[in-house]
Amino acid sequence: MRPFFSRIIKPWLALTAAAVLAGASQQACTKESSAKEPGAPTAQEVGRRENGVHVVDLAVTEKGFEPSPVPLKKGEPVKLVVTRKTDLTCATELVMDEYKIDTKLPLNTPVDITFTPNQSGTLKYGCAMGKMIAGTFVVD
Repeated sequence: MRPFFSRIIKPWLALTAAAVLAGASQQACTKESSAKEPGAPTAQEVGRRENGVHVVDLAVTEKGFEPSPVPLKKGEPVKLVVTRKTDLTCATELVMDEYKIDTKLPLNTPVDITFTPNQSGTLKYGCAMGKMIAGTFVVD
């Protein structure tokens, strides 16, 4: 039993311990810094700010609208830059009933859509086929 323990079990235990320690040190290295660059988005924000406008890049992929959900602020102007990157879905336009938006999305061409959320809550948008492919904004 002694040779089996020395040749098999000891190296396995050593590798397991090393993996656990490496995982713990990696978590420490990836912890977010509390210092925030001015104008940089926080961990929960998506997009960037340009002249007081929240700019969000959205992509239409085989998975749908990405990213989603996207947090927004009530009363803050939003500019969506939407690029349809696939021709394999019905999401060839973006429809948002609450803001009377119905915009065609040509393949591989960024399209700007602007609006200002005026109500808090979840705002659903999606394709013209009853929002079968959809995304959401969460407005605070």
